[in-house]
Amino acid sequence: MLETKPEINIDFILENATLAEKSNLLAGHDFWHTTPLPNYNVPSIRMSDGPNGIRGTKFFNGVPAACLPCGTGLGATWDTGLIQEAGILIGKEAKAKGAAIWLGPTMNIQRSPLGGRGFESFSEDPHLSGMLAAAIIQGVQSEGVVATPKHFVCNDQEEHRRGLETIVTDRALREIYLKPFQLALAQSNPHAIMTAYNKLNGKLCSQSPELLQRILREEWGFEGATISDWYGTYSTSESVVAGLDIEMPGPPQWRGRLLSAAVSAMALPMRTVDTRVRSVLELVKRASECEVSDEESIRDTPEDRSVLRRLASESIVLLKNDDAMLPWVETESVGVIGVHSKAATYCGGGSAKLSPYYVVTPMEGLQSYVQNIEYCPGAYGHQLQPLLGPYVKTSPGIMVTFYNDPHTSPDRTALEVVNVADSSFQLLDYKPPGANPVFYASMTGYLTPEKTGVWDFGVMCHGTALLYINDKLVIDNCTQQRAGGSFFGSGTVEELGFVELRKGTTYDFRLEWGNGRTSTLQRLGATTLSNGGARLGGCPRIDAKLAIDEAVQMAKSQKHIVIFTGLNQDIESEGYDRQSMDLPGHTNTLIDAVLDANPNAIVVIQSGTPVAMPWASKAKAVIQAWYGGNELGNAIADVIFGKVNPSGKLPMTFPKVVQDNPAFLNFNANDGRVLYGEDIFVGYRFYEKMEKEPQFAFGYGLSYTTFELSDLEVSSSDVHLIVQNTGTRQGAEVVQVYVAPVQSDTCRPVKELKAFSKVDLGPGEATKVRMSLDRNATSYWSETQDAWVSEKGEYDVFVGTSSDQIILTTRFTQEKTAVWHGL
Repeated sequence: MLETKPEINIDFILENATLAEKSNLLAGHDFWHTTPLPNYNVPSIRMSDGPNGIRGTKFFNGVPAACLPCGTGLGATWDTGLIQEAGILIGKEAKAKGAAIWLGPTMNIQRSPLGGRGFESFSEDPHLSGMLAAAIIQGVQSEGVVATPKHFVCNDQEEHRRGLETIVTDRALREIYLKPFQLALAQSNPHAIMTAYNKLNGKLCSQSPELLQRILREEWGFEGATISDWYGTYSTSESVVAGLDIEMPGPPQWRGRLLSAAVSAMALPMRTVDTRVRSVLELVKRASECEVSDEESIRDTPEDRSVLRRLASESIVLLKNDDAMLPWVETESVGVIGVHSKAATYCGGGSAKLSPYYVVTPMEGLQSYVQNIEYCPGAYGHQLQPLLGPYVKTSPGIMVTFYNDPHTSPDRTALEVVNVADSSFQLLDYKPPGANPVFYASMTGYLTPEKTGVWDFGVMCHGTALLYINDKLVIDNCTQQRAGGSFFGSGTVEELGFVELRKGTTYDFRLEWGNGRTSTLQRLGATTLSNGGARLGGCPRIDAKLAIDEAVQMAKSQKHIVIFTGLNQDIESEGYDRQSMDLPGHTNTLIDAVLDANPNAIVVIQSGTPVAMPWASKAKAVIQAWYGGNELGNAIADVIFGKVNPSGKLPMTFPKVVQDNPAFLNFNANDGRVLYGEDIFVGYRFYEKMEKEPQFAFGYGLSYTTFELSDLEVSSSDVHLIVQNTGTRQGAEVVQVYVAPVQSDTCRPVKELKAFSKVDLGPGEATKVRMSLDRNATSYWSETQDAWVSEKGEYDVFVGTSSDQIILTTRFTQEKTAVWHGL
């Protein structure tokens, strides 16, 4: 028999718990857990990141996990059913990691391609974002795990993120940035919401009564708990009164004893504290009903791998396929160019990063289809020196040894020795046993170069670090430090050094590190990471021109050439924004040269957000593959060789150059604030209003088959039409419905996405597709009426396969004007 859990009697606790006990409940117990009250049968509930999987409780040396495609990759599926399956997988992973609260999904809007965390979110469009978020929340919560959509709201860039003031009109706030949360609440009823770091129109989001009380609870009827982002609580009484239930992480900085003191001084009403406590207890009671593992465990199953492969392959967007270059058939040999082919670019950086069960690289995926593969790295395309893991082949690999004394101390005693997967570590939620407030570490390993030549190394840290190669100091990131965006904004820039290494000789490297308290940097707006971290990278120096010439010669000698390129978690990460849309290093020069040598070469891009493609007009085949999770290599190969017919559609507009995007002049923070000057004209709304042609439009994506849309019928409440696969392959098409008023006295977008449906059909097969329209389809936010207004009049309905490929149009009439609030 299952053991019956003791009942949590909320009313009894509110009547009998002490002020201190109640105050402690309103903050985390530690980095990942709520505060328990054992005397009242209130357990401690575990929370866990992240948007593309469940990390568990450790950033450092964590338990491996399933890694889904990044948020934009999931968004590119446009498939609510598949995304709900992804949510079920996340729910099961959470339970295996002992977590009953999932800190996701990320639902912020990609107003610019440069946002550091843009890859975590689904889309630039609020309707697509909201509907996909609802699907993944439904999946997660069907497993009994609480979902926590984030970050509420307008946390759309990383620069000065912990205090940046976002200035946005009420209309844009409602129609673009709050709308995904509104739709997700209406469709899926999440049981928690995470607040954002930033200010919104002068008020910090985590202590805004307008957001947390008037809109979220009163207007939308939200009955769940509100949780701060980590270190995103900034006050005691003000945040409690505003409606923030839980300060995370613990131990508390603003609550606990401070909150008790505020109540004792009559600066905070007890009834308000009780309201917050009730919300926390209801969350804990709900989460405690979820059966989770006692220990963080692994559940890498064949069924999960199948779902992960489907997610990755259906996220892939075929951007170009001139002359039907793809799929490849009867391919005996392939030339592969680019270091990305051997890199495991499975996720972005920051809190999205986790330790995967496994990763199939693109090269490994190709090898499952064709054995004769010639490889050429081409010119490097990294922004930071690559991690040393792939170069360390001598047992026991890379070791991190912790001490209480610096390396200059004789006979120091090791506290703990840990074998790590690669040459970086972050001690966000970890402290070695017996460590003092200031402690140290040595990261060590061995390199045996395959060629004689110069190696370049790079070190960045939160703390201090010295790199030694064979006991010779190569990099000093200790005595004079420069501030950078690493380690959630608390770290240094990458300091560089070089040394000549000889072929076949084994060299030991040793990074001597002091924890975050040894840092000489004084940083405002950085996330508090008292224990710090370090990152060591390095690789052989190559001559870019010679490397490109080598790639060109291969391209001339091989019929089938594929170029792998893109970004990685060093470029797209929480903590800092991208500085440009360009591919790094000499990548564009490499692609140009290879395409000149072999115009049939395929370009595969892995990135979470758009990159500039100055060579796009000459490329015949281009694939956008995102950060594909565990199965990224198999998914890419499945599409290239035709096992999978690509069906992904862009969830955001790809501009030709960064200057074309609507937030270009208003993205960077100025004097502590950012103005959303593009207003409601985010993404495709801007490009269409300005009649500016993008590189690739919102909703765009090609297939290996063809589809026909016909027999459109529309009313004010639904859309139905016939979709037929007119080609020779099984395939899926995304039917997209856009709506716009024929006439309005209010400035409106040219059209807006209001419904979509993904349809999978065999060759020649046809089906009737039905999609519903509700009052959201005709409404805009009126600032004068402080309400949604659905105007009477005629509305155009545009149905197509992307925002710029409209196939069918018709109209319907709205008979009366309606003014409304709520969901």
